[in-house]
Amino acid sequence: MHIRHERLYRLPWNMADNPISWLEPTKNCNLTCFGCYSANRKDSHKSMAEIEREIDLFLTLRNSDGISIAGGDPLTHPKICDIVSMIVRKGAKPIINTNGLALTPELLRGLKSAGVAGFTFHIDSKQQRPMWKGKSELEINQLRQQYADMLAAEGGMSCAFNATIYGDTLHMVPGMLAWARSNIDRVHVMVFILFRAATSPERFDYYVRGKKIDVRETVYGNEQGERIDLSAHDLYRTVKTAYPEFEPCAYLNGTSDPASFKWTLSGWIGTQDRIFGCVGKRYMEVAQMIHHFWKKKYLAYTRPTIHRRGRLMLLLSVVDGSIRGVARRWLRWVCVNPLRLLQRLYYQSVVFIQPVDLLENGAQNMCDSCPDMTIHQGKLVWSCRLEEQLQYGDWAITVPKGAQAPAQGQSPHTPEN
Repeated sequence: MHIRHERLYRLPWNMADNPISWLEPTKNCNLTCFGCYSANRKDSHKSMAEIEREIDLFLTLRNSDGISIAGGDPLTHPKICDIVSMIVRKGAKPIINTNGLALTPELLRGLKSAGVAGFTFHIDSKQQRPMWKGKSELEINQLRQQYADMLAAEGGMSCAFNATIYGDTLHMVPGMLAWARSNIDRVHVMVFILFRAATSPERFDYYVRGKKIDVRETVYGNEQGERIDLSAHDLYRTVKTAYPEFEPCAYLNGTSDPASFKWTLSGWIGTQDRIFGCVGKRYMEVAQMIHHFWKKKYLAYTRPTIHRRGRLMLLLSVVDGSIRGVARRWLRWVCVNPLRLLQRLYYQSVVFIQPVDLLENGAQNMCDSCPDMTIHQGKLVWSCRLEEQLQYGDWAITVPKGAQAPAQGQSPHTPEN
């Protein structure tokens, strides 16, 4: 079981016309998570003037529908409501990426009043959370439920969950999806991010501007025995075995390996009790193209009202064979008991993210058309590797053991190239 390119829609995003940009108003965080690519830097809150300059630069360099507010944890920034209001005034959707620890009902109401479009909660079993240490991913579904219920009670905001997946938690992904499916009325997106680390000391040396560095000095420089070769195919096989109806519909490939799947998108339609199937590539193509035609931007996060319109989505059966299958199964189900017409149909997204891979020749296979670009010194940079810029002032080059060291000043391709 492998994902196949010809069955999927290659998302039309690029660096300049991309649905998402990644704002980091602080590097401060109230958790220290294994697997995080960002160092916890106290007293790192940016001023509102600096934040506004970065937002304006995003809107100049990138045609983005939404701006992810990340970090660090953005809820630790004392002006988080003002940041949200500023993004709204400038015409973009603010999405908060948080571990959720600092979120209270009072703060949630304030953020909603400021215009927040949604939240992405990063929750997994290796975050060393107070009261949750040693709990499995399935036990931590209880914590996810708390945040999903909190947002649902307030209403009107997108609710997404991220989880980093490791070799010893891969088998729990179906159980995490089972929880998400049972909450299809309030969980709109479920994202699985495969763990990566920078070290493979037996295979590669690392250089910055011709000088050899010890990559273990970086926050993502030690895998501590974890697998760093899990791929989107591994996730697909795990999910497909548990849910035969599961199929992706769109993807982003890698910069150095076009056959890789860096972002893999799927969406299924169903009730809280039953999934009728997944949408196909034509659905995603129509959704992206129509939004770009009317809004001049590719689509990022959508309001909960869109996810509740599963029946309306069935109209796209005329162009999407996968949705025709969904419609047939739903109609047969309704014919058995017409009262089922009273049950709402929902749409839920499932996303796989496969971060940077090191190829045998030392090439760093990044996400082509990366949606999570941030700003550093007035330029777009990869948010997942920002620590290299902060610590060394440039990107690290990966060189296979025994190969010639790079010349002084030589740098890898930058995102803007």
